[in-house]
Amino acid sequence: MIVLVQANVLTVGLDDRNEVLRELPIRLITMRSGIEAARSLKNEKVDSVISKWDLDDMKDGRFLKRLRTVKPDIPTIAFVRAGDHTQEIAARSLGVSAVLTEDVDDELFLETIANALGLKDLVAIRTISPAKNGKSRYRKREIAK
Repeated sequence: MIVLVQANVLTVGLDDRNEVLRELPIRLITMRSGIEAARSLKNEKVDSVISKWDLDDMKDGRFLKRLRTVKPDIPTIAFVRAGDHTQEIAARSLGVSAVLTEDVDDELFLETIANALGLKDLVAIRTISPAKNGKSRYRKREIAK
């Protein structure tokens, strides 16, 4: 069975969460810093962005603020510190698609991402997804011409 990639998703500063996203039919572009991510947005087609609010190189949501200025229509999900109402209010007032706390469980995390990308049937996606541990069970074959 073939699972088609339905979206290109850029994650910024989410090293510990990227593995969970491999269950979805998305192409994952991972960056650690806001500067790196901003550069990649110039060269990559990105359908959605998931970013920590406080990045090492861009504090106080600077990356997300810049992103919303340049690409206001792109679905964006902000990760804020659990219990930090100031970050949550700032992210919501910025107009991001969703705000999650860093301690959110994997199930809610996946549901939120799937909804933001318009992938409504998460159960069906899990049923047909060939990747479990980051490796596909299927091999690509080249066809001789």
